[in-house]
Amino acid sequence: MKVSEFYYDLPKELIAQDPLEKRDNSKLLIIDKKTGNLTHKHFYDVIDYLNPGDALVLNESKVIPARLIGNLNDSDKICEIFLLKRIDANTWECLVKPGKKLRIGAKVNFEGGLLSAEIVDIKNDGNRIVRFIFDGIFEEVLDKVGKVPLPPYITHELKDKNRYQTVYAKYEGSVAAPTAGLHFTDELLDKIKNKGINIAKLTLHVSLGTFRPVQVDTLEEHIMHSEFVEIPESAANIINNAKDNNQKVICVGTTSCRSIESFAEFDNNKNAYRLRPTSGDTDIFIYPGYKFKMMDALITNFHLPESTLVMLVSAFSSKDIVFNAYKEAIENKYRFFSFGDACLFI
Repeated sequence: MKVSEFYYDLPKELIAQDPLEKRDNSKLLIIDKKTGNLTHKHFYDVIDYLNPGDALVLNESKVIPARLIGNLNDSDKICEIFLLKRIDANTWECLVKPGKKLRIGAKVNFEGGLLSAEIVDIKNDGNRIVRFIFDGIFEEVLDKVGKVPLPPYITHELKDKNRYQTVYAKYEGSVAAPTAGLHFTDELLDKIKNKGINIAKLTLHVSLGTFRPVQVDTLEEHIMHSEFVEIPESAANIINNAKDNNQKVICVGTTSCRSIESFAEFDNNKNAYRLRPTSGDTDIFIYPGYKFKMMDALITNFHLPESTLVMLVSAFSSKDIVFNAYKEAIENKYRFFSFGDACLFI
């Protein structure tokens, strides 16, 4: 299947540059995944499509201020280090700019020496292994020095960095927000709980691969980035109980979807898939032809053309239905991408 089949034209003015003042006031397009029927709602209406006993799956990952701007070797030369993956307490795999200057042994200072770094190795893909030097707790230093790494299509400065976090973000590790969850408020979540919907909480730390375009011609050639997932026993039990009782498992975002689909195993005794508690990496790539094991419905944003995420939603419904829904959203001036509006595939 050609990557170009997943392209669509999007007017630039529909790329949301700022979050709405109230999170759950965004538009919500209800998409019947089988018939393609469309209904226009607001996000606070999502509760009407959830039933007692359903499982709502949330990703509790929290975005870290992963973008560091500093000075090279005590000079006035500016460089950037972008945290990708923690290796140990002081060492990270990182992207760097400019690559030619940041060779092994190069040192970078941030905020007058509050944090410093040394390049200790270079990987085959060009990523650097960076050792950081600091006093105190790294996360606290990083919060003072680092910047929230907004996607490249957002050009406005974010006034409140908490708006690029879900209200339930808990475990630090993502370099991008699981953006479908940005629409939820504490009040809406309380209403959902009070209605009898069970909330399953897991963690997938979003990597920079979520920003990277697919650079091959056919889907089958694409190599998916790897991301860390943790599914506690409590979340697995909630999801498995919903399946046992013929209730829906509704994933909030493609990260929650990829998490539960990665670790579903077939149980011969029950003649059904079961989710197992786990802690590990996934590089699952979901595209048309994939057979879903656990997910019954999906809350998600509108995704970039030719992205792995638009391929995932096309696998869950169909490419024709997805692109017809996107066409309808464009005609109705929906806001697209991270700070944009949402859709619910049911």
